[in-house]
Amino acid sequence: MQKSLRLLPLAVVAGVLFVVGWAAGPGERTETPKTLPPRAETADVLASLASIQDERRAAAGLVDVPPVERADELTVLRRLSLSLHGTIPSLEEIREFEADDADDRLTRWADRLLDDPRFAEYFAARFSRSFVGADEGQFVVFRRDRFHQWLAEHLRENTPYDAIVREMVSADGLWTDTPATNFVTATVANDEIEYSKLAGRSVRAFLGQRIDCAQCHDHPFDDWRQAEFEGLAAFYGKTRISILGVEDGRDTFYEVEDRETLETRAVDPAVPFGAEWLPESGSPRERLAAWITHPDNERFERAAVNRVWGLMFGKPYSAGHVFTTAGRPVDDLPDPPTSGDGEPVDVLGVLGEDFREHDYDLRRLVHAIAATDSFRAASKHPTADTDGSAFEKLEGEWAVFPMSRLRPEQVIGSMLQAASVATIDQNSQLLVRTVRFFRERDFVQEYGDLGENELDEHSGTIPQALLRMNGQLTREIGEANAFTAAGRIVAFSGSPETAVENAYLACLTRRPTPEETAFFSEWIESAPPNRRGPVLEDVFWTLFNSPEFAWSH
Repeated sequence: MQKSLRLLPLAVVAGVLFVVGWAAGPGERTETPKTLPPRAETADVLASLASIQDERRAAAGLVDVPPVERADELTVLRRLSLSLHGTIPSLEEIREFEADDADDRLTRWADRLLDDPRFAEYFAARFSRSFVGADEGQFVVFRRDRFHQWLAEHLRENTPYDAIVREMVSADGLWTDTPATNFVTATVANDEIEYSKLAGRSVRAFLGQRIDCAQCHDHPFDDWRQAEFEGLAAFYGKTRISILGVEDGRDTFYEVEDRETLETRAVDPAVPFGAEWLPESGSPRERLAAWITHPDNERFERAAVNRVWGLMFGKPYSAGHVFTTAGRPVDDLPDPPTSGDGEPVDVLGVLGEDFREHDYDLRRLVHAIAATDSFRAASKHPTADTDGSAFEKLEGEWAVFPMSRLRPEQVIGSMLQAASVATIDQNSQLLVRTVRFFRERDFVQEYGDLGENELDEHSGTIPQALLRMNGQLTREIGEANAFTAAGRIVAFSGSPETAVENAYLACLTRRPTPEETAFFSEWIESAPPNRRGPVLEDVFWTLFNSPEFAWSH
């Protein structure tokens, strides 16, 4: 370690130590925080949401139940960081947030996190799961890295969501030069495009409904019919892969084997509803893309809202609201509810309409969800201890913020960030970013990758707990040295109490209770000065393995 330090210019070392001393200390920054222009106003949509939710809670018999308190701002900041960047905020960011004493800092920090390149990178990774699956695919014709870079660039530029989807469905060309075509090539198996897989994924990813069962027979529970599935798959029937990449052949058509006669029959492209939305001109995939994203196709906007809601709350809106069937996956929405006057009658409808009317602006959608009472509500309520049925109703109506387990990438992202005082982002040293990449990849594989079903309910496992408790990574990042948060906090915190506070802020984005401060401070004080580093390592280990660390709340 000493040799490594000697390789750095003394001026750089001094600068690093100055910044570290500031971040680990209890003082506030004196410089004025950066002021960002606010996102477009969302007051109207928030008022509509509040009105609908009030009606639903009244119908659920919650009028006389005491209101849910707001979560403290550090808790909401943690939620924002986890949902938009996949990691908890750094100690450096927490200090800057607390130094910002201007009005409505949470709203402005939501803008700040959206403008950070980490948002585009993280959401691109999450959306990629639903667009091209989680498997590596056939490497010769599928390039996940190019698809991710393409999608992240569109998110950085805030390209309208409908334009992104249309390009994926209809693009021609090589998967390297035209990365959107990886949506098609992700389904290639044995050098052949699986048209049925493309049809099923298109409806699940873009319309939020599962029609896969209708591939072989009429759906036993929903209204989907096998003929409808075949009609959708036929839009991809002309699609081929040649030396020029993905293209639509002129003289080809879609054929299936009749299960009764075992004879081959041709199927013409057809849509199961909204035939008037289907343009008459264009290639089959261009026509399908236009139908999927048509402004009158409510399923498109509702599916997008439901998925973004799930990424921000840990579970989709459809999974826990009494208006819909409890427990529905993110891509198994019921048909849109209707009202006599055509006005939205539920939260997905209100947010979906606003999403459509503002050119499918994903950032505006995220900003609106982050400003809702549901996102800023506390995760607890007195009724949890006195009236379990009332608390279940509050949860069902999203009156409290739902507790959900962090996904694997959020667990490792938070562990790595907690182990660093400074923010780990695109401005970090190449070595830091490289080490993080491989550690995240290895951890997610060992922890258990949830794949395309990452928004489904999942329970913790004993191997996952043991990996965090006894894994080599936990020991390495929790070690107290000149490059880790534990070591820097020990070096620059003026007292044991301040060291404990900084450790809690770094790991849990909150300050310890008086009882917690007293307990851990005694640990530190009882150790000789030259042994306080290992003691703080134990504090970090304890916080890493606490249930609070591994849950969104």
